[in-house]
Amino acid sequence: MRLKTTLDQWQTLYEIDRAGSIQSAAIQLNKSHTTLIYAVRKLEEQLGVTLVRVEGRRAVLSEDGKALLRRASSMLEQARELELISEQLSKGIESEITVAVDHLCNPTWVYQIMAQFLESNSTTSIQLIETSLSKTTEMVTRELADVAIINLPVTNFPAEAFGVTSLIPVVAKSHPLATVDIVSLNQLSTLPQIVVRDLGSVEKQSDKKDVGWLKSSQRVTVDNFDHAFRAVEQGVGYCRLPKHIVESRGQETLTILNIEHSRSYQVPLHLTLPKGVKTGSAAKEFYSLLLSLAATRDFTF
Repeated sequence: MRLKTTLDQWQTLYEIDRAGSIQSAAIQLNKSHTTLIYAVRKLEEQLGVTLVRVEGRRAVLSEDGKALLRRASSMLEQARELELISEQLSKGIESEITVAVDHLCNPTWVYQIMAQFLESNSTTSIQLIETSLSKTTEMVTRELADVAIINLPVTNFPAEAFGVTSLIPVVAKSHPLATVDIVSLNQLSTLPQIVVRDLGSVEKQSDKKDVGWLKSSQRVTVDNFDHAFRAVEQGVGYCRLPKHIVESRGQETLTILNIEHSRSYQVPLHLTLPKGVKTGSAAKEFYSLLLSLAATRDFTF
């Protein structure tokens, strides 16, 4: 069906309502007073309703005009957004970026920056993908991410220091080890251990990566630290969890173990741009914001 009206006509009505007079709206739109009067009369004729009435020196919308403009306002806003998106796309600004975040990273660091980024980039969406072990490397080497937070730098991909995550051994407060002053590795080897699996897509099991001490006779393997935390909390076994998770969620339910020669260890985190010179401007801005945060805060946890 062919439309009777145009965006320009609705924009005229919007400006008249906003300015409070046809003369002021004409100045705002850089059009003549006569042109706007004709535009309003034409729109009224096309719709068969009265839209504007003049009271003294003011142009006031009729009840029908107000009702129609409420609907038209969202249409005008969408049109403005389309033009903004088109302008940004013409400048090479991405409509979406992919951010890969290693599961050891404190997500608060990322979301704090994301809120700031989205406020000034209203047309760019973000895909956030949690990675671990070989999946972290894969997202970089296959250029699947625009920005990546990784642990150790990947060969031939420049990286900047971003932060440090401490991993600490914990059990539920009801666990038998919770009351032991110093836990030996021999004691751990006879108890169930909760580990996070390698999320990479490598086909051979031999290519999967393992990290840390894995000599328990039984293992419970889960997808992420959220499941690991819940398993520990329910007394399933012991696990090394990032300190930020224990401090924010587990102080009431978990006990930190004092393991002989292995109380805690730290994993450095780095920022990299997997696509290098092909990185878009939005991704570069997000990367710069992350880097600036790393430079001003103490990331040792």
